[in-house]
Amino acid sequence: MCHSIKTLSKVKSGELSFCCQCGIYHLEFNNIYFEFSRKEFEQFKAYILDIEMDYWEHRYAMAKLKRKIPIPSMQQNLVLMFKNQEIRELQMLLTTSTKDVFNSCLNIAEIDYKFILN
Repeated sequence: MCHSIKTLSKVKSGELSFCCQCGIYHLEFNNIYFEFSRKEFEQFKAYILDIEMDYWEHRYAMAKLKRKIPIPSMQQNLVLMFKNQEIRELQMLLTTSTKDVFNSCLNIAEIDYKFILN
């Protein structure tokens, strides 16, 4: 168990932290939890930042899936599916430091609210 964990970044749906003792990155996002070595983290980050969201949303436009952007795993029968907004939030989590997050304002894409008129 890691004891000297430093939070690197935080968004509404997750948190990225780093253990200074064992050198492991901890990524919590919605109901998904990852542990990465430095090399694995850099590869994952590069993959997430290079995803062509428009391609995947166009490819699965007719599918009755809410989440249309796949992220494959090493396990052949496991693919993680995300919405456009979730990928953008994950990208922000991987590229923004905690101090930047707390000093910034929300933009329209970050507001996830269902408005209902009575």
